[in-house]
Amino acid sequence: MPKVVSRSAVSSSTDAQPTASSAAALRVYYCICGEFILVIDTNLSALPRRQSDQSTIIRCRESDTAAARVFKLNATSGDPILIERNGGHERQYRFLCPRCTLPIGYQSTSPPVKSGPFLYILPGALTQMQGQLPQGALDDE
Repeated sequence: MPKVVSRSAVSSSTDAQPTASSAAALRVYYCICGEFILVIDTNLSALPRRQSDQSTIIRCRESDTAAARVFKLNATSGDPILIERNGGHERQYRFLCPRCTLPIGYQSTSPPVKSGPFLYILPGALTQMQGQLPQGALDDE
């Protein structure tokens, strides 16, 4: 048999300036079961929270005052549910983990994702460390 020799060279420069794409780091989030769910252009903890249920608000569409977030959600659509709020009722179109069917988030318009102005991520549903519970995930139990 012939002998197989492989060689590789790694080239890098310490003087290279960071590019725009390297500065815009993407954040990856996982379900509690370990399934990849969300990649987004910012940290979820830096986004605003909804007062009614403390869900994280992700802006899906541009507005006059704010830009839309760049993100990709890997979730399946669940059945819509009706939630009773102080001022009446709210219909939520849920998104579920494709592996364990845990509710991940919701929006106020019917699927697909980004069809409405906002996507809401439920508190404690996602973690940045695969296979670890996020901080505060079981606080309401």
